[in-house]
Amino acid sequence: MAQSSYSRLDNQDSAGQTSQEQDHGADTSVVGNSAEIVVPTSATPLSRHSNERSGNSDHGETALEPTATVFSSSANLANTIIGSGMLAMPAALATMGIGLGVIMIVFSACTSMFGLHLLACSARRVSGRNSSFFEISKLTYPGAGIFFDAAIAIKCFGVSISYLIIFSDLMPEVMESFGIHVSFLSNRDFWTTVAILVLAPLAFQRRLDALKYTSVISLSSVVLLLVLVAKFYFSPDRKPIDFDKIVIFRWSSDFFTKLPIFVFGFTCHQNIFSVHNELRDNSTFMINWVIVISISVACAVYQWVAILGYLSFGEDTKDNLLLNYDKGTMVTLCRLGVAILVLFSYPLQCHPARASIDKIAITTKKLFQQRTSSVAPGSETQPISNPSTQNSVGNTSEQQQGSSGDANNSIVIKPMSMRSHVIITTALLILSYIVAMSVTSLTLVLSFVGSTGSTTISFILPGLFYYKIHKADSIWTLKKTMAFILMIYGFVVLTTCLTTNIVTNFVI
Repeated sequence: MAQSSYSRLDNQDSAGQTSQEQDHGADTSVVGNSAEIVVPTSATPLSRHSNERSGNSDHGETALEPTATVFSSSANLANTIIGSGMLAMPAALATMGIGLGVIMIVFSACTSMFGLHLLACSARRVSGRNSSFFEISKLTYPGAGIFFDAAIAIKCFGVSISYLIIFSDLMPEVMESFGIHVSFLSNRDFWTTVAILVLAPLAFQRRLDALKYTSVISLSSVVLLLVLVAKFYFSPDRKPIDFDKIVIFRWSSDFFTKLPIFVFGFTCHQNIFSVHNELRDNSTFMINWVIVISISVACAVYQWVAILGYLSFGEDTKDNLLLNYDKGTMVTLCRLGVAILVLFSYPLQCHPARASIDKIAITTKKLFQQRTSSVAPGSETQPISNPSTQNSVGNTSEQQQGSSGDANNSIVIKPMSMRSHVIITTALLILSYIVAMSVTSLTLVLSFVGSTGSTTISFILPGLFYYKIHKADSIWTLKKTMAFILMIYGFVVLTTCLTTNIVTNFVI
């Protein structure tokens, strides 16, 4: 939902940036919403790439000046965080108890905040305002970029499925509340089909500017849900549950099936690089403020919904909190608002998933071509990454780490071809439709997404990047040590929770 916060530079500043990028010997240029990796060869000299960056490319790209503020960046990041995970928090508390649940919300907020800080620190090693997971991987593990893109694709694909499940669960309740009693309108499969048909033209759009106003709708839906939860809990007509049935602390194997929900609920790390690139004053101090504000707001919202939701329904709390409430005007409007919110948020997840899958396909194709054909001496074909640069970060000074790498790692990012755009988008729509029709448990989807994509993006990659960048440092600072611990924690969460979810849902 985050929107671009740039304005155009004059030609003189653009030319100056071009000169600087030629010195670095590497460049990236983003056009449209997807990417194709182009490896520089003797036919595509670096000076040509730099000219494309300065505004002379065929695609008409020009240098842009960041204009985002702390408020707008915090709002966009918080908007990314608060989503479908909010509706599953009360059920997570019902599983592990209100005491342990509150602790896990705070702990997850802190670990997510630290992971965002590590990514922001790593972003400062990329020259200019071109930071991204791909750019950081060029500085740390050039050959592992395909795995990083896979994690992002899994995360976004899983979130899009959760949106379809929420929409198809809520719409039958909305129709019934409006007094519309038609059999097919009470069928969740029908609403899943409707969602895909409505979303198809939106998902195929190359630009998402038309969806920028969903940010306002999102905040309105969140506020409405907060009011609904509080009004129901403090209502004198509500029959209170017995205090003896309130669990403070409960430890069981189900803890590991619910833990990914907390991880998923605070995942917004795919957008921290946009904050770094677009924030007018992107100093470490100001970015930290953005991180603290956005995570704190999300943590407060989750605590409010989780505690009051659990205290209202106890052990009967459902995976989707809205399904616990009886019919009523306010409840119906809240369900309809959330349904519309998640419906039009689907293209926002399809967009990065499509771009990541496209990069995976292109990289895989080039790797296959390299292994099946020998490169003759003097050939114009160059490797995607230079193995000699694999450990360059750990053996260079800070100043050298700030550059984008050598010529062999230079890339130009062009719009995705129409053929790839159509094929990948169609595949995402069909696959998400099939999974949403087959899986009705929101908790199940969030658990698998949280234990794989979210864990990788939130914990493993931030710790791994920061540790690799500072590998050559002889002194293990507190931050470096904590980054290493965060990485190990991510691997433990991924393996333990993923294994538990597979055994619980498909074996036992």
